[in-house]
Amino acid sequence: MEIAIDLGTANVLVAVRGKGIMLREPSVVATERESGKLMAIGEEARRMLGRTPGSIVATRPLRDGVIADYEITEAMLRYFIARVSGNRSMTRPRVMLCIPTGATGAERRAVREAAQAAGAGKVQLIEEPLAAALGLGLEIEQPIGQMVVDIGGGTSDVAVLTLGGIAASDSVRV
Repeated sequence: MEIAIDLGTANVLVAVRGKGIMLREPSVVATERESGKLMAIGEEARRMLGRTPGSIVATRPLRDGVIADYEITEAMLRYFIARVSGNRSMTRPRVMLCIPTGATGAERRAVREAAQAAGAGKVQLIEEPLAAALGLGLEIEQPIGQMVVDIGGGTSDVAVLTLGGIAASDSVRV
């Protein structure tokens, strides 16, 4: 199984090859304050934001487009991978994850390691503007420059694509 995940600060989109987008949920996780036990992930956790007793905290584990809480991000990834794979696959799915163009080496490693710990097999990272262009069906292999702007909840990326890659880019954390 091949899964693509846009792990955003505000929302997570999960697509499966041949099936399209399977999930679109908020990047929110609710946990018990004392034990750290997971209570809810995604839409169910978002509904808890600002409405929980003091013993439960609902948080967003990503900030500025990158991982702010590794363990919670890993749990969120495990949950979303299991939902689309149906827990019936004996092989670990191949996963492609979007990252901001301005992500550091450490931030890239953290995303890759969280996905592997969450049950992914081979993990590939793709910069967000390139993923957006591919999703739109742009012919990025052409020897012409095409500007792509990806506006997200934590980062906004601008890139000029040509010959299948990024010729120039900038990423702004918002």
